[in-house]
Amino acid sequence: MTFKQRLPFFLGGLTVGIIIVAFFLGKKNTTFDYGPNARLLKNIRIKERIFSNEALLTLSTYEIDTAAISQILKNGDADMWNKIKMDTCIQYSIKGSDELEHISIVVKNCDSVAFIEKITVQN
Repeated sequence: MTFKQRLPFFLGGLTVGIIIVAFFLGKKNTTFDYGPNARLLKNIRIKERIFSNEALLTLSTYEIDTAAISQILKNGDADMWNKIKMDTCIQYSIKGSDELEHISIVVKNCDSVAFIEKITVQN
């Protein structure tokens, strides 16, 4: 068999394989968090969140729901280059995306909890 004869068989099998894999993984609600930003946000999302008094005051002043903070922790953009290392925690700045791009939060990521230190709203 020449290459021209084998190519349609290969492409047909590849297409069927991709469809089958997409079908099975689509049912399992699988996420692919392989990038550093996605891994950090997932790490913070699965931990207990504790809000500082300043963050709670900002939430009540601007009438922001904690669901917006959860959305930022799901789709936000973490500033990985300007992290601040503390004793057992690392402090990150996370900026919202899409409709929440005017909100940024400062999170102290510790071993078992995530402290939401500051919430900033740009008008």
